[in-house]
Amino acid sequence: MPLSRPRRYTPGLSTGAWPMNALHQTDLKGLKLINRGKVRDIYEIDDRRMLIVTTDRLSAFDVVLPQPIPGKGEVLTRVADFWFQRTAGIIPNHLSDTPLAEVVTDPNERARLGDRAIVVRRMKPLPVEAIVRGYLIGSGWKDYQATGAVCGIPLPTGLRMADRLPEPIYTPSTKADIGLHDENIDFARTEQLLGPELAAQVRDASLRIYTECAAYALERGIIIADTKFEFGLDDDGRLHLIDEVLTPDSSRFWPADQYQPGSSPPSYDKQFVRDYLETLDWDKTPPGPELPDDIIRRTAEKYREAETRLTGK
Repeated sequence: MPLSRPRRYTPGLSTGAWPMNALHQTDLKGLKLINRGKVRDIYEIDDRRMLIVTTDRLSAFDVVLPQPIPGKGEVLTRVADFWFQRTAGIIPNHLSDTPLAEVVTDPNERARLGDRAIVVRRMKPLPVEAIVRGYLIGSGWKDYQATGAVCGIPLPTGLRMADRLPEPIYTPSTKADIGLHDENIDFARTEQLLGPELAAQVRDASLRIYTECAAYALERGIIIADTKFEFGLDDDGRLHLIDEVLTPDSSRFWPADQYQPGSSPPSYDKQFVRDYLETLDWDKTPPGPELPDDIIRRTAEKYREAETRLTGK
């Protein structure tokens, strides 16, 4: 089957329509679809390689929303590739040298994919999401208000919303299926899931990647408030960074020149959509609500600005 045709976008129409340049879903010829996730469509190439297509779908509160964000998948892929290259000296990653044209041979399909597709080496994914928090926001802020700690990690008293933490903290979670919510877990639970040595390796790599990359981003006017990483093992049991890294989907990006503790800062990421959804009478279960045209447009603009600031392109 060819790539699914996006429906035409009509301003003011609340029927799940979207712009012609948005890619909501793929059905590539000659490749076996092995997983359609919240955002990514993953295809099997052979027993050693996969094709990952980052679509323009948007997930919020672990629910895939009905409308895509035009160009989002291309921004995410380019930003992730930028960080994969930059962190290669810290930890290997799943990127492959195989050119896309070797895998997707139809030039029309390649044109439709744009910069959304990468060929990666197959890894055994670990069953945890490695979350690092540098600032007190989101579920961490709610946890702190209730317990004085975040995921069981005690913090100083008197912190405000969006305050910078004394040092970044590692707060892993389980990985939920589509429509289900991730569950925060403590480090002891990750040791049970991964074994003490691998759990420590994941934690230490996550904190180092975050610390070094957050410092780089801050020089370019972006605060990375928190982020999540995913890791996998190769056939030799060597740890690799996989999936995506430090994108506006997996991180909270704040403009440094507008940062002020005590309130939720403006963002370059999908927190903008989350904030809108919080104003609705929605229980955060599927199906997700329709987004207004203005929210879609402004979200797309925020993703593009984040890419420009970080990469200079």
